[in-house]
Amino acid sequence: MASSLAWGVSPQAQAAEALLSQGKPATASSHEGEAYAAAAAVDGNLTGTRWSSDRRDAEWMQVDLGTTKNLSRAVLTWEAAYGKDYEIQASDNGTDWRTLKKVTGSDGGTDEVAVSGSGRYVRMQGIARANGYGYSLWEFQVYGSDGGGTGPAPGGAVKVTGSQGDWQLTVGGQPYTVKGLTWGPSVADAPKYLPDVKSMGVNTIRTWGTDASTKPLLDTAAANGLKVVNGFWLQPGGGPGAGGCVNYVTDTTYKNNMLTEFAKWVDTYKSHPATLMWNVGNESVLGLQNCYSGTELEAQRNAYTSFVNDVAKKIHSIDPDHPVTSTDAWTGAWPYYKRNAPDLDLYSMNSYGDICGVQEDWEEGGYDKPYIITEGGPAGEWEVPDDANGIPDEPTDVQKADGYTNAWDCVTGHQGVALGATLFHYGLEHDFGGIWFNLVPDGLKRLSYYAVKKAYTGSTAGNNTPPVITNMTVTPASAAPAGREFTVRADIRDPDGDLVTPKIYLSGNYANGDKRLIDAKWRSTGNGTFAVTAPEKLGVWKVYIQAEDGRGNAGIETKSVKVVAPPVTGTNLALNQPTTASSHQAQYGDCPCTPAHATDGNTGTRWASDWSDPQWIQVDLGSAKPIRTLQLVWDPAYARSYEVQVSDDGSTWRPVHSTTEGNGDIDTIDLSTTARHVRLQLTARGTGWGYSLHEFGVYS
Repeated sequence: MASSLAWGVSPQAQAAEALLSQGKPATASSHEGEAYAAAAAVDGNLTGTRWSSDRRDAEWMQVDLGTTKNLSRAVLTWEAAYGKDYEIQASDNGTDWRTLKKVTGSDGGTDEVAVSGSGRYVRMQGIARANGYGYSLWEFQVYGSDGGGTGPAPGGAVKVTGSQGDWQLTVGGQPYTVKGLTWGPSVADAPKYLPDVKSMGVNTIRTWGTDASTKPLLDTAAANGLKVVNGFWLQPGGGPGAGGCVNYVTDTTYKNNMLTEFAKWVDTYKSHPATLMWNVGNESVLGLQNCYSGTELEAQRNAYTSFVNDVAKKIHSIDPDHPVTSTDAWTGAWPYYKRNAPDLDLYSMNSYGDICGVQEDWEEGGYDKPYIITEGGPAGEWEVPDDANGIPDEPTDVQKADGYTNAWDCVTGHQGVALGATLFHYGLEHDFGGIWFNLVPDGLKRLSYYAVKKAYTGSTAGNNTPPVITNMTVTPASAAPAGREFTVRADIRDPDGDLVTPKIYLSGNYANGDKRLIDAKWRSTGNGTFAVTAPEKLGVWKVYIQAEDGRGNAGIETKSVKVVAPPVTGTNLALNQPTTASSHQAQYGDCPCTPAHATDGNTGTRWASDWSDPQWIQVDLGSAKPIRTLQLVWDPAYARSYEVQVSDDGSTWRPVHSTTEGNGDIDTIDLSTTARHVRLQLTARGTGWGYSLHEFGVYS
């Protein structure tokens, strides 16, 4: 199974990146009125004008860039009516579209989407809305450039030679073992980073998409004496949760379009000295399970691999001098290739913690083609046990480095069959996935970087190496009060005696889906111990220690911490008491979300109102009681403005607290009053949804 990064980590940004879309002609599938036409999303007015569609899922808007451009990224600034799932697509003619990137599970706000490709037209194709409204974009910005190139490096015909169990890859007649990495930085950064890649003993990089934007990368690779596995993307790619569904049994239009597209770029780059081979698809045999099941799934997998064979034959007819392979995420895909794709020259496999099992599966399957590992390294999220907080227990830096060493040993151990590997991943992203898999997050070299360098060159003698972090602990790991301090401790040492600077980060990936690393508020208490302020948002967070040596290296360790509501002294007078509200959602997502859910003592349930202002929720304490504290545990659908009111009879209310600056986190409010009834009068929502509370606690 491949990392979820597999499609998102191949941006191909161009030199002299520019904003291409502003002021260009824009159209859409629908709009709510002339004031909300598509042009309002490309006028440069970031929060003053917007496009807004009809209330349907499959709506779109597109911009005409005037001429074909190399594309690097799209920035979507959403209004509250945002797209949860959507695709960024490109077209040369405004009719035939290809997917550059699929986004799933967006949380709105601003989405910055790295893409690799070219086109004159760029489209946001909606798949699923986040709420009952349509799609609404304040601004749809497309970036890229016209591109360029540098001089080539020497090359030669690439062949798979030999016979059963004794194969070899040759380039220009000379033996060639793939010592590779998957490539993540932008094309604009290729001159900066490819010399470093070369210094690691790497001779090959792998990409996932090939189009007009590929040429500068090929040129820079050739200038550095590197080869490229040129990928072609097919839907659904990326394994579970990624891609988009295609019917390979019936959709001849899609297949013909892909054949035409791939043939164009094979013809364009077949003589480029950096081209090593062509790789058709990424994890689609596995990914089809997200679209089909049962006998239909079998039919689709057979049809897909048959189409891969059609592509292989087409490529061979254009370019007889470079092999064709196809990547999947499990050896269970190989029987389909064996049966339906005889024209492939070799197989490819993405394998992480179980990489040493590939040889056994190959031998037991009786296969008659060699293979390369196209992604590999440390164990992924799907391969490790869960920790005490119920999330994957991420390996340590030492374990990850050992994972790369072990991976390469398994590849080289299958002599005559495994022809090399492009290990995962030379990426710069400094986020949840980047910390898990990247050798150089934020440009900092880790133990894994040096493990790969030693595997490929045989030595790292003379290299300054990263700090090493061990014995990391979090206290309390499963009950850190929101907004209060918890303790992180670790042993940090630098093998070279360099002065080490620690940093602490947090990621809400498991709490709110935000994969970014954010700076934590922390202070050192000495001896490798840190007091870290917990986020206000409840849920399981990742906390990271990053130790930098000032020489471009870093050690990074991470553990989880479960953030809970801060304890409140006294008795919760509202617990399981009669609770009513102005409205509640009977069914939507996890609903019914009745008022009683806000006073049941369970932060896993919630009350949710209609999507309108104002609303209210109130609890009857049974008799007049002294009230000292109110604690409100908000769902993401929170109140920006509200008033706390109390009453003795449930009819006449008096205010005791109000705010217009609610932020959706936990509100702990000190009071000094006596009453039987307590009500929240909610006057302004913080989102486009209604109001939603996990807990409404009233304490004596």
